[in-house]
Amino acid sequence: MSNAPTAPAKANAAPTYRTAKASTSVVGTSAPDEARGAALNFLGKLAGEVSGGTVDLPCFPDVVLKIRRALADPKTTQEKTVKIVGAEPRLAARLLQTANSAAFNQTGKPITDLRTAITRLGHQLVQSAAMGYAVQQMKEEPTLRSISKQLTDLWLESVAVASICMVIARRSKVTPDEAFLTGLLHGIGRLYITVRSVGLAKELTDDLSFMELVSGWHASIGKAILENWGFTEQMAEAVGDQNERDRKHRHEPDLTDVVVAAVALGEVLKMPEPRNVDPTEVASLVALRLTPEECVKVLKHAEYQLGSLQEALGH
Repeated sequence: MSNAPTAPAKANAAPTYRTAKASTSVVGTSAPDEARGAALNFLGKLAGEVSGGTVDLPCFPDVVLKIRRALADPKTTQEKTVKIVGAEPRLAARLLQTANSAAFNQTGKPITDLRTAITRLGHQLVQSAAMGYAVQQMKEEPTLRSISKQLTDLWLESVAVASICMVIARRSKVTPDEAFLTGLLHGIGRLYITVRSVGLAKELTDDLSFMELVSGWHASIGKAILENWGFTEQMAEAVGDQNERDRKHRHEPDLTDVVVAAVALGEVLKMPEPRNVDPTEVASLVALRLTPEECVKVLKHAEYQLGSLQEALGH
């Protein structure tokens, strides 16, 4: 898998923004030119904000976080969840579409009411559908029209990684629905940076050094965002460590291993067939006992279900 990008610098090898809630690594501190310096200042500002507990994501629908908080509260009744979703007709339509999709309704029996849809999907997949709705809404915002293609590409990549996560999780003790949602959220840091970069000088955001810096920063920023949004520690850590291809293992494979493996295989999925995978380059693939042949099978399975997943979640 020599064509896959190398992992960013370790967090302990660079300065780190730290607060009680989160820590966000600062990767690539040299500033060889003005553009790189401006990019570092911009990313440093974002990292400081999210590490301090401020997540300012323009045009992101509030209802998505309302659903997240409701589902995280054990006292929330199903009636309340149905009420929150039902207050936004387009989200309700998205949930029904997801629940009736070939990817998540293998019985083929039509679902016509929200209560049944939410019960059928479960908490993790309801949040996955809500994220699909959120990205679609953001793409339609006039103020974000300039990055519509970037949002589409990022979403399609996220669905692909989520699909691989779900396939790998079924070969481990990790819950497939949780793995799917985490894979879907693995690019939330990149989404955040992309949206917040609207309005910056085009020479800056189109610069290759900016793209490289984003690749090194987005995972730790994504981790801080999930911590602030109240996602589980396991999910936040998996997103933060998604590029740790040489992580050490003392126990059986966990959610982080599934995400690391899926992100690595997601890079391979972009390549034309025949695809060659060397699991020894990614410790998590070894820990998951995925041979080169099994990695190819995982990719084929994930690719097979991509069409129905994209239809279910929107693209």
